[in-house]
Amino acid sequence: MKILSTFILSILTISSFAQNGAYSKGDKLLNIGIGVNSYYDGGIPLGASFEKGITENISLGAQADYLSADYASVKFTAIYVGLRASYHVNKLLHIENDKIDLYGGPTLGYRSFSWKDEDLNLGDDYGSGLFLGVYIGGRYYINKHIGLFAELGAIGSTNARIGVAFKLN
Repeated sequence: MKILSTFILSILTISSFAQNGAYSKGDKLLNIGIGVNSYYDGGIPLGASFEKGITENISLGAQADYLSADYASVKFTAIYVGLRASYHVNKLLHIENDKIDLYGGPTLGYRSFSWKDEDLNLGDDYGSGLFLGVYIGGRYYINKHIGLFAELGAIGSTNARIGVAFKLN
């Protein structure tokens, strides 16, 4: 968590030396990452999201999350699939750095659990259902098309994710 905090603080500090915004209408944004922790005891959350810039400040897209873990006599798999919307705050905060994109927004989707157990008899869909989340995040682009990202919030099976960001324009 210390590394994640340092990364976000670095993004915010660098943003004060601004020149040009990193997000534009029409951008196609892909994040691929791993969860720093999990809401569940075990497994490594893997996730991806894709968004397209709809306006100068708003992008819409989808996300997916996967987590699998074993506990003694129980094995479970969690899959989250949902829609997301991001508000890119660079203009609002007067950040004009072409390497930084700060954003946040809501998610809405479906969470599917499957269980294999010897003792609990939970059934295949115990815990499945709709989920609602909210997140904040930031991207730091190393070059025009590739960067790093970090997100915090209710973003699937984790509340903190780091990974690689791609701008597919």
